[in-house]
Amino acid sequence: MTRHMDFRMSREGLLEPGNAVTLKESSLSTLAGTVYYYTIIPALAMSNNTPKQLKALTGVVTEIVPYGSEWTVTVAIEEP
Repeated sequence: MTRHMDFRMSREGLLEPGNAVTLKESSLSTLAGTVYYYTIIPALAMSNNTPKQLKALTGVVTEIVPYGSEWTVTVAIEEP
C-alpha cells in the first residue's frame, strides 16, 4: 500500500522528483493523544502532525509544488 505524505521545504533545489529519501520519526503527546511528525533527513523538509504512524521510513519524492515562499514536497511511502 502506498501512502502519500506532504512535507514543507523552505529552500528551493534541495530535492527533486525521483529522489529516494529517509525519514526521521518524532512524536508529541497532546491532550488528544500522540501525534507524529516526520523530517526528511538531513532536515530538508518537515511534515505536518499526523495521528497515524508510518510503517516505513523510506520513500520517493513524487512531486514538488511551489507554495508562496515555500515548496510542498510529496513523498510516496510503500508501507507493508
